[in-house]
Amino acid sequence: MEFKHYSVMLEETIEELKIRPDGIYMDGTLGGAGHSSEIAKRLTTGHLYGIDQDAAAIETATERLKPYKENVTVIRNNYCNAVADLAERGVTEFDGILLDLGVSSYQLDTGERGFSYRYDAPLDMRMDQRQTLTAKQIVNEYSESDLYRIIRDYGEDKFAKNIAKHIVAARKTKKIETTFQLDEIIHAAIPAKMRTGGHPAKQTFQAIRIECNSELKVLENSLDEMIKALRPGGRICIITFHSLEDRIVKTAFRKNENPCTCPPEFPVCVCGKKSLGKVITRKPITPSEKELGENTRSASAKLRVFERE
Repeated sequence: MEFKHYSVMLEETIEELKIRPDGIYMDGTLGGAGHSSEIAKRLTTGHLYGIDQDAAAIETATERLKPYKENVTVIRNNYCNAVADLAERGVTEFDGILLDLGVSSYQLDTGERGFSYRYDAPLDMRMDQRQTLTAKQIVNEYSESDLYRIIRDYGEDKFAKNIAKHIVAARKTKKIETTFQLDEIIHAAIPAKMRTGGHPAKQTFQAIRIECNSELKVLENSLDEMIKALRPGGRICIITFHSLEDRIVKTAFRKNENPCTCPPEFPVCVCGKKSLGKVITRKPITPSEKELGENTRSASAKLRVFERE
């Protein structure tokens, strides 16, 4: 199956990155190389480092970026390791960093990956198939209270308590192995009259995927390091698709703009923490009407930008 991924807010992101032909760039979520192709084609003596943990993405992106191979290095890794990995290769400063945190259409539409409730497949959901934790383990081994917390926090589902209860009850009689089994359990946990406004399993599947891939922890642990690795005038652009992701990015950007921890009543700063730059997007950039018409999956996308001083 072809690796497909609609590059969300492509024009807006490229514009905000302010690409210099001789600049050094990192795309931490390479995917199908949509954003990366646009960065690479603008480089002359500059270089782009494309990072992804998904083997299929690496294969596709390497092929698509062949016309720019002199200016591009593709690396299979999680973006949380990218700054350290590239430092070992002698690359310590960047003119721009990009993270598009959306799940690719390829991942969602390849049934056997187990990301989607639309295909009957083993419960997997690993973005990096080298890792051991799978969705199946989460569903069958996590305690009811942990399942409730994950579905409530990551899925923001008001029926989280009931869904967790139904999962635990179901697995007592039979191990939950497939996406369709889980989908059926979630359906049973939500009152019929409340099954409106989208697929009932959507939020729970999202929650389990976020937990399986430690998506929020990875993001939270990466941002300060990435901002520090920017050159003066360098920018980091992050596209989020979930309110918790967006909150993490917004908080990190604000903290790096104003890191002072002194009490408000202090007349002058004594903590010595200096601003690393400025938030460019006071309000996030969102997809245009045209884009929303072409790709409904971009509806929840938000782009935030920070510039290093």
